[in-house]
Amino acid sequence: MQLRNPFIPNRADPHISRHDRHYHFTASVPEYDRVVLRRSPTLAGLAQAEEKTLWTAPPTGPASSLVWAPELHRVDGVWHVYFAAAPSREIRDDLFQHRMYALRNPSPDPMQGEWQFAGRVDSGIDAFCLDATRFEHRGVGYYLWAQKHPDIAGNSNLYIARMRDGLHIEGEPVLLTKPEFDWEVQGFLVNEGPSVLIRHGRVFVTYSASATDERYAMGLLWADVDADLLDPGSWHKSPQPVFVSDPEREVFGPGHNSFTVAEDDSTDLLVYHARNHRDIEGDPLWNPDRHTCLQPLQWDAQGMPVFGRPLREVDLPGAGA
Repeated sequence: MQLRNPFIPNRADPHISRHDRHYHFTASVPEYDRVVLRRSPTLAGLAQAEEKTLWTAPPTGPASSLVWAPELHRVDGVWHVYFAAAPSREIRDDLFQHRMYALRNPSPDPMQGEWQFAGRVDSGIDAFCLDATRFEHRGVGYYLWAQKHPDIAGNSNLYIARMRDGLHIEGEPVLLTKPEFDWEVQGFLVNEGPSVLIRHGRVFVTYSASATDERYAMGLLWADVDADLLDPGSWHKSPQPVFVSDPEREVFGPGHNSFTVAEDDSTDLLVYHARNHRDIEGDPLWNPDRHTCLQPLQWDAQGMPVFGRPLREVDLPGAGA
């Protein structure tokens, strides 16, 4: 079946996951005031699926504004949504004081039951942090996120730690990468939006870097599946970005990706957001025109991912109506 990008308009930081033969979609909404979820048995169905509000930010408090990048995960049989939020959007000093939080729902169906605010996921570093994801590898749960460190210049780096349960990490956070290459420091010194894909004997981590305009681009880390993932020496980093703006195809600032699998159960899909215009009026933060896009991910003979160019028309194997 052929889909066209943008796939879902005005939804940034997209996360699509597949559970129980259904696709689940979360993303940042332009108002940054709530956590939403869609569910569909088909990928195409996500575009028109009912969008349910799981949680709305309260008027005051530490998680009352700028709700960013929710992700749905199943942890120990309980649904969790990880997201970041700030104390206030009215007080400029608080604008980028994000911390990471979680929602929980014991219902087998994440579209049913009661979602409750579970509290803060404390990284152990009391500074701006966001964009958390979770993955399991060989029976161990890991938490991976973006974090500012008071001793490191820049806006955010990527850290990893083991998770004791759905809400708590254990051990000291391990620095995986910080902005260092020219393409990572355009406008801001940023490494953020990590996503994990385990394939072909490697653990791959994609991330996004630089300002959130047309300079936003994706990078790649990888480690051997047998390596100690908490050892920084286990990881390799591409010196060049792997997915960038394509003015010819009117795709600008592709990034903050996730991965899912097509309905054939074998084709890996790249999910990301991008704009279809270069010029942004005012602060890019408040521009609503970041849209969810997706396309197949290719692989080379060495088992490395090939991201290619952004596609406007997408053919998906095994897709249904």
